Amino acid sequence: MVIKPKVRGFICTNAHPAGCAASVEEQIAYIKSQSGFEDGPKNVLVIGSSTGYGLASRITSAFGYGAKTLGVCFEKAPTERKTGTAGWYNTSAFHQQAKDAGLYAETLNGDAFSDELKTQTIEKIKADLGSVDLVVYSLASPRRTDPVTGETYKSTLKPVGDTYTTKTYDTDKDKVHEVTLEPANDQEIADTIKVMGGEDWERWMDALASAGVLSEGCKTTAYTYIGKALTWPIYGQATIGKAKEDLDRAAATIIAKHSSLKVEANVSSLKALVTQASSAIPVMPLYISLIYKVMKEEGTHEGCIEQIFGLFTECLYGDSPTLDDNNRYRMDGKETNDATQAKIEALWNQVTQENFHELSDYAGYHHEFLKLFGFDIASVDYEQDVETLASW
Repeated sequence: MVIKPKVRGFICTNAHPAGCAASVEEQIAYIKSQSGFEDGPKNVLVIGSSTGYGLASRITSAFGYGAKTLGVCFEKAPTERKTGTAGWYNTSAFHQQAKDAGLYAETLNGDAFSDELKTQTIEKIKADLGSVDLVVYSLASPRRTDPVTGETYKSTLKPVGDTYTTKTYDTDKDKVHEVTLEPANDQEIADTIKVMGGEDWERWMDALASAGVLSEGCKTTAYTYIGKALTWPIYGQATIGKAKEDLDRAAATIIAKHSSLKVEANVSSLKALVTQASSAIPVMPLYISLIYKVMKEEGTHEGCIEQIFGLFTECLYGDSPTLDDNNRYRMDGKETNDATQAKIEALWNQVTQENFHELSDYAGYHHEFLKLFGFDIASVDYEQDVETLASW
């Protein structure tokens, strides 16, 4: 069929298999063009492996270090009438590229929060890999069912403490306007921590260690975004921020619990990018459109694959990684330094409905949004019929 993007709000409800494949190939080509992959992982588990930073981590592990990779994700397969999700097609393309390169690549599809999928993953590691020496935790989900109690929790995107009014950009209406967010109550904060905090990361590491499938000296990292003053009210001093603080708690707990294996656990703070998650967060479409303009002008703009290449070669497997006072790897310095933030804030204070497209790089934002789903890629002919029933 011929596939055109169907955008509804902050999501695209379909995906283009050839476009997703082209995006994966582009990232693989970037990694193959780089150097600095001397010592690195051999057997890698990526939890949340099908899009964004998780996919980039899998690509870097496989095509940078030649590692065997096991992915865990939750994606919908295509049917005769509907396309699969972008993550489905990304994974299909990755598998094909890995097979062509003679690299081990397997993926388990299901609820990563469940104990059932943890058990399946452990069985797969035992059968195929023996153990893993890197565990990447890159899940983004609006809800989580606690496997112990069976209760389902939903996250909330709200400030903590005070009502917050700020500018935002409505991508549907092409409109810059003010939005007022009411503060979260205690239950909403607790529920968001349950979904987006470190509890599940900790449970994964406990399960892997108990099953004897963690290599001695295994590294693990969970991804976060910290940001600066413009985004703190929605990211830092907010329900998401409270959940992200819990990742720091989990990292320290993982290190203490598994000290006999000398496990290294660090949260990694990465730069703001267009992702399926960030598109849904108030303020972020406007903020990201502005940082894209500033950082492209500075020559410091990076996408997922560039960020993860740097994280692996400079931090996870680097000689002198950049760590902050909370033991986090910091790959966001090109965005969060004072000089760059001052430029972004100046634009933020000026931007209005009338000058938004002039002051921002919304064209770049929109391109990256469409690219998430395999659209707006120059090398792909979107007028051609394409086979949608891709498999892994």
